[in-house]
Amino acid sequence: MNNSFPGNKRTTALLSPYYGVAMPNRFGALIAVLIFTAANSQAMDWPQYRGPNHDGTSADPIRSNWSQEPPREIWRVPLGPGLSSFSVSGGRAFTLASRRAGEAEQEFCVALDAATGRELWATPLDVADYPNGGVGADDGPRSTPSVDGDRVYVLTSYLRLACLEAATGRMVWDKNLVQEFGSFVIPWQNAASPLVEGDLVLVNGNGRQNEHLLAFRKPDGTLAWKGQSDGMTQATPAAATINGVRQVVFFAQSGLVAVAPETGSVLWRHALRYNGTSVAASPVVAGDRVYASRAYPSSFSAARAGAVTVRVTPSGSSFSATPAWSKVNQLMNHWATPVHYNGHLYGMFGQDNLQLKCVELATGNEKWSVGGFGYGSVLVADGKILATSANGWLVLVDPNPNAYTELGRYRALDGKTWNVPAVSNGRIYFRSTTEAACIDVAGQAPLISRLKLKPALSGQNGVFRMSIANEDGSPLDAGQVAKIDVLATESLGTSAKSWSKLAISPILENGQLRFEAPMEPAQPRRFFKVQERP
Repeated sequence: MNNSFPGNKRTTALLSPYYGVAMPNRFGALIAVLIFTAANSQAMDWPQYRGPNHDGTSADPIRSNWSQEPPREIWRVPLGPGLSSFSVSGGRAFTLASRRAGEAEQEFCVALDAATGRELWATPLDVADYPNGGVGADDGPRSTPSVDGDRVYVLTSYLRLACLEAATGRMVWDKNLVQEFGSFVIPWQNAASPLVEGDLVLVNGNGRQNEHLLAFRKPDGTLAWKGQSDGMTQATPAAATINGVRQVVFFAQSGLVAVAPETGSVLWRHALRYNGTSVAASPVVAGDRVYASRAYPSSFSAARAGAVTVRVTPSGSSFSATPAWSKVNQLMNHWATPVHYNGHLYGMFGQDNLQLKCVELATGNEKWSVGGFGYGSVLVADGKILATSANGWLVLVDPNPNAYTELGRYRALDGKTWNVPAVSNGRIYFRSTTEAACIDVAGQAPLISRLKLKPALSGQNGVFRMSIANEDGSPLDAGQVAKIDVLATESLGTSAKSWSKLAISPILENGQLRFEAPMEPAQPRRFFKVQERP
């Protein structure tokens, strides 16, 4: 809201870290601006598998009083077979599903309106054929679309990498990895999602010798680099910063392989005696430690299931990875990737009779275990564990390593829910093999004090003075003042980046904050705002 008002000296703002602003122009008129933006009104996207940080965590505030204020269904829509998860970005929710197209089943990328569930578009991509039987008659694509700006990137079950327009579903470019790189489709087909990192899209294409790990440029799909001969698994790679260096960690048939995303050069390796393709859980990076696990133990071969944690340390110009601990045929993650929170792993462990467990990352010691979830999944949302069951329950759990404490549960879906949900802007986007739903669990934005602005123009010294106080008369304290910045811009029509922080020395007097900003006679009008940091 923008008003010209000489003499009006009382303004207030609610629910915002941005309070009021005021400024004189060079003609002496006084202009004030009020900003009524809620503190959490900026929707937090969930643009890739396991979220914006590739770690299964969301900072979106959610409420935990589910008994008093249960989760609320916003929409529910039917959806074709598939084990794909959701990505949410730009007001749209994207997933993959199997549908009939003419005489054959095909994998479609489907875009829904995130607010209403209305289908916006559906683009056919590849054949939908699962000859191994998969999970049953409701089998379907397992990969999750990745979204970056106005583009959506998809890797199909039969290794077609496609880039679509997010608004329309129009094909921008696509790569048939089987034809171009001699890629081999593994049993159960591909379940790994494409990883968007910087200006590149990275995948394990399982191609010819030294053409397995591939990076493509986002705008046109041209090849940026290729290399290595590490056979693919079902696990999606994870991007993380380890010891100050950005890297992408693949869980390949050979073990863990970390590369520099810009060049593909190998930073470190750790061989594992797994040898199979049925590895679905992504690597979990926590500081300088990387956790990996797979199921399917075998007593008839050299292959081993179980879990391992390695510690990554600088070694000359590269890194070395040394085992911290390992558990042979224990702590097996069959399908879903655990999450790391405060030094512990929370996830679904086991081969068939899966349990939700809390495991100490430093030692691999189990702290507690609870059954009844099946092939569910685990996220961290607003500092709580969000667990799902294989039959559509959402369960909120206190991340207490000493005991399992359930905060609430809600039956969200019917059908088989073997995938991980997405959390965006206080809403959970969750799907089964037959339907999808959007569930509201938004937390209450914290109230902050009403503020009173007292702008005053001084012609004697060519300065603009402003004082800031609580409208209820309570004094500002030194702790609050330390979080307050004053910013200025010459135009409200520009982006937030145009606001520059003023180098001023505010003075706290009688519970009010006072500051002065120099004003040159020929200077264009400037807008000021006061921002309190969390």
